[in-house]
Amino acid sequence: MNICTIGGSGFVGTRLISLLKDGNTVLNLDKAESGEHGLISQIADVREPESFMAQLAGQDAVILLAAEHRDDVSPTSLYYDVNVEGMRNVLNTMDTQGVKNIVFTSSVAIYGMNQPTPPTETSPEAPFNHYGISKWQAEQVLQEWIAKGEGRNALVIRPTVIFGEENRGNVYNLLKQIYTGKFLMIGNGRNRKSMAYVGNIVAFIKYKLEAGFSGMEIFNYVDKPDFDMNTLVSEIFRHKGKSAPKLRIPYPIGILGGHCFDLLAKVTGKKLPISSIRVKKFCSSTEINGDKLDASGFVRPTDFKEGLQRTLTTEFGE
Repeated sequence: MNICTIGGSGFVGTRLISLLKDGNTVLNLDKAESGEHGLISQIADVREPESFMAQLAGQDAVILLAAEHRDDVSPTSLYYDVNVEGMRNVLNTMDTQGVKNIVFTSSVAIYGMNQPTPPTETSPEAPFNHYGISKWQAEQVLQEWIAKGEGRNALVIRPTVIFGEENRGNVYNLLKQIYTGKFLMIGNGRNRKSMAYVGNIVAFIKYKLEAGFSGMEIFNYVDKPDFDMNTLVSEIFRHKGKSAPKLRIPYPIGILGGHCFDLLAKVTGKKLPISSIRVKKFCSSTEINGDKLDASGFVRPTDFKEGLQRTLTTEFGE
């Protein structure tokens, strides 16, 4: 296939392109240069359709990875300019160039936090922040595009938090805090966390591209088992060769501290590693239902615990 990734210079995209290059012709478009895939990458921005109009000609499928996703994006209008209007620009350009297939990485953030039961693909949306709201609105734009028919197909993947080697997101920050001795547990640690290993999610995208998808197919992506924070932290400390600390900060004090960091960030104009939203996310339950994924015929190449150990060994050694 001729495949165009948009936003493929990041953590997930780099791994995905490496996998797809075997047997496919891949072009990567991104507003940032790709050190690893420079020869097949070109500069483009989803907010500027003219920057990628010509490149979509002759493509069999587009994989839309580009997104504003950090917790502290400013101004917040960027979430909607990139995630929502960017989707609309890509779809309009696909129509112009006759491209009928798109893979879109959405997010379980559209379900919100602390759901009473693990959300399925048909659960109601309840996003709690601009990122989740903008991802849901992008899905709605995609639904309108699919409703036009004429052979349009979309694969929507809603991943939970993704981790893996060379990631520098929230999971890495947690690992680094533990390994540098700067970690303190906030809350009781009984909140459960669904997670996804990067090697598995890119394998699933490749699997569905090869198997095909029709209309609009939606999948939560999660690797099991779900650890609660106590188990996850203990597993990381075990790899470090130490026992997890017993000292805990009550949630009300933790969230108050997060708001203090919010104020400090606003006054100084600096992006700080601690914020109220990150405390909320750390202490929330984000257990996601993966039954539809399990029934798809996809076999995960890497066990969740093995993926975690690979990540710890790569980043911090034995």
